[in-house]
Amino acid sequence: MQRVNKQLQREIALILESRIKKEAVKSAIITGVDCSKDLERARVYINALEKHKRPGILKELTLIKGAIRSMLGQSIKLRRVPELEFVIDDSEDYGARIDSILDRLGFPDNPNREIKSENYDE
Repeated sequence: MQRVNKQLQREIALILESRIKKEAVKSAIITGVDCSKDLERARVYINALEKHKRPGILKELTLIKGAIRSMLGQSIKLRRVPELEFVIDDSEDYGARIDSILDRLGFPDNPNREIKSENYDE
């Protein structure tokens, strides 16, 4: 399944870059694909460099997902081309929130670094 997911990710990115004419979706970054084992559905995670453009890109991709699926069928050899569902990838935002929480709690940046204390002899 990992190989199928990577192949779908690569092909969708190529389709958006070279075959789709809508400029709004050209700035979409495909960060991952999670396809069901029966190849019925594939969740496509997207991101954009400009955070405020993500909802617009998602809307545009949702409108053309049928065309993208059709182009996928022409470019890959799978027994079934999955139905596409585009989702905003918020893992980067989630990681940043976790980092800020850890910073506020006083955890060091590098957990493998030894914490030196004045109470211990070196």
